[in-house]
Amino acid sequence: MRVRFVAGARMAWRWWSVQAMALAVAIQAGWQAMPPDMAARIPEGVVTGVSIAVLVLGIAGRLVRQDDA
Repeated sequence: MRVRFVAGARMAWRWWSVQAMALAVAIQAGWQAMPPDMAARIPEGVVTGVSIAVLVLGIAGRLVRQDDA
């Protein structure tokens, strides 16, 4: 099996879908890096919900034509 990149893969960092996935990773990493007393103030379901919402927006972003990107 050979890996073939999509057209414009060198500019993938500009795609909304890639940015959304990076943001979701940052949210989860930030949650894990928080001191326990600070993390206790934010319900875990909120963090998970925000991450899921960002990923869903990333899917939508992948489906939208991004001429300027």
